[in-house]
Amino acid sequence: MPRHALDGLEPALLWDYFSQLSRIPRESKKERAAGDFVVKVAKELGLEHARDKAGNVVVRKPASPGHEGRPSVCLQSHLDMVCVKRNDKKHDFARDPITLLHEDGWVKADGTTLGADNGIAVATNLAFMADRSLEHGPLELLFTVDEETGLTGAKALEPALLKSRTLLNLDSEDEGVLTVGCAGGADTVATWTLATDAAKAGSVALDVRVTGCLGGHSGVEIHTQRGNAIKMLTRVLVALEAFDARVIKFEGGSKRNAIPAEAAARVAVPKAKVEEAKAAVQVMRGVLIDEIRAIEPKLDVVVESVKGKPARVWKRAFQRNVLRALQGLPHGVLKMSAAIPGLVETSTNVAVLTQTPKALTLATSQRSLVESERDEAADGARAVLELSGATVRPADPYPGWAPDMQSRILATAVRVHRDVFGREAEVVAIHAGLECGIIGKKIPGMDMVSLGPTIKGAHSPEERVDVGTVERYWNYLLTILRNVE
Repeated sequence: MPRHALDGLEPALLWDYFSQLSRIPRESKKERAAGDFVVKVAKELGLEHARDKAGNVVVRKPASPGHEGRPSVCLQSHLDMVCVKRNDKKHDFARDPITLLHEDGWVKADGTTLGADNGIAVATNLAFMADRSLEHGPLELLFTVDEETGLTGAKALEPALLKSRTLLNLDSEDEGVLTVGCAGGADTVATWTLATDAAKAGSVALDVRVTGCLGGHSGVEIHTQRGNAIKMLTRVLVALEAFDARVIKFEGGSKRNAIPAEAAARVAVPKAKVEEAKAAVQVMRGVLIDEIRAIEPKLDVVVESVKGKPARVWKRAFQRNVLRALQGLPHGVLKMSAAIPGLVETSTNVAVLTQTPKALTLATSQRSLVESERDEAADGARAVLELSGATVRPADPYPGWAPDMQSRILATAVRVHRDVFGREAEVVAIHAGLECGIIGKKIPGMDMVSLGPTIKGAHSPEERVDVGTVERYWNYLLTILRNVE
């Protein structure tokens, strides 16, 4: 990875740690090496640190001289990242470093997710650990694991690990915005036992793919009406049933908390109907592009013949049940907030479809600012899936974070923002999961606010971070810490 990509960027210490972090594999549930790196840095700096059974790490840094009487503040980040790449990109997230690029004031990756979510925050905490020139009270630098696939690190966090009762979550993605509330969520995961027949003699295999969708975060970007590749390919497969097409394999999506950008299926079609089936795919391609071209300009639907004879196909009744369930499942915004204009209150995401020789598994996720609505959305998905013959794993919900407009740290952050930037901060709640909800429930009385630099395209290969906002966010954060009372 070219080190020169980040040369000259400020704050230099933060960007240097981000560069080092980008060489360490840290996909969700596989971020142990990143935690080891944090512990190594803490040991080198002689800082007190602890690690709980889940792998969460906390590093304690004493107050700078003259600030010993200030309250302890926790700066919180998560170690894992969403690992997504373009189809044409060769990259092994378990081994290969992220290739960093600096172009037109943005840092991005070459064909993969960047990991600025939440690597900029991790690098921020590491820089705070290392820079002894900073003014602050006692600090606890908290690094949680597995935020992106269910916030399981926060769920397993041992409350005794933290002494602070003020927390700055560094997982927001818009400069000038202070987040004070977030949606809770649940995962609804269904499994069908695969039922297959021998393919008919003379059948021809076709590969059908939906590609080029934007994807993106299933909470933050769910209101943008981006295309869901699984849902769109389902429509194509249903249309192909008129030509006696039988599914061999159907998969799509990559992450539970990402809108699926691509999906692929292999089907068996009677040889006499192959050309008609291909023509039907082209018709559906035109329909889908016409419906969503303003949002998904790169959407494409591709069909190709495959060499070799199909062996096993889905049983007809099984195929009907699965495709109809995928058709019937809602995707997208279910309800907008009446209390906060423009805020999504409840949504659902048809996220990841995977197939093994014995089973077909569908992961969906539901989010809401209202717990009862989250549960109703999950129950609705469960009902559709169970009616189709699937076994549905009980949802493992996580709580939302109710805004506290009387928060002391919020008041400080608002006042400092006005003093530093000469304008008011925007105070919002978001339709995404933050660890604040879980931490606040585990540690009653924790006073929290979330902030960060501008990051675009999180959870997609288009992820990028605005360089100028990182320096301003760093200076803003320093000023907040100097003003905590």
